[in-house]
Amino acid sequence: MNINETLIGIVAGTCTSTAVIPQLVKTIKEKKAEDVSPLMFFILLTGTSIWTYYGFLKDDLPIIVTNIFSSLVTITMLFMKFRFSSK
Repeated sequence: MNINETLIGIVAGTCTSTAVIPQLVKTIKEKKAEDVSPLMFFILLTGTSIWTYYGFLKDDLPIIVTNIFSSLVTITMLFMKFRFSSK
């Protein structure tokens, strides 16, 4: 993989792995998560976990790093969903 491919991978991975952050920040600020779909985040977590595994198979650091980060953000969002949803 050349430097341009690596850079494209890093930029693309950064965009997709940070997409959940605005929702996470809003949820934490408002301490409200009733309208957040846990199913969407479980599906996203499944996808990012599989992408991480794929990254290890391909020995592709941008895929590995960005999807591990995305998985951690998604897990945090799921935690906030269950913490701030009404009982």
